[in-house]
Amino acid sequence: MLNIETFRQLAFSLPGVTEAPHFEKTSFRINKKIFATLDIKNSTACVKLSAIDQDVFSAFDNTVIYPVSNKWGKQGWTIINLQTIREDMLTDILKTAYIETAPKKLAALLSPEND
Repeated sequence: MLNIETFRQLAFSLPGVTEAPHFEKTSFRINKKIFATLDIKNSTACVKLSAIDQDVFSAFDNTVIYPVSNKWGKQGWTIINLQTIREDMLTDILKTAYIETAPKKLAALLSPEND
């Protein structure tokens, strides 16, 4: 199980990330755009992925990573169970969500060519 502080550390390891309240959750943003939210009460996170990335990550184990069950899910919003996700997978998912949302210059800093 990942703790909330580990999630925050992983999110803040990405360039220019800020944290702000978002209704009853905490959001993580790049240039005021949300790429992840954290639901402390339910030990879940929600990230914005492309449809392809959502399918790929959900194929791993749909009890750990799965689309939100409404129109938001069809737009790429994906739930992550923090009690069962591995840290390395969460790192990949957060990086992917960040690249999906960040401006091109910032996203390019994390693109596979720069690894």
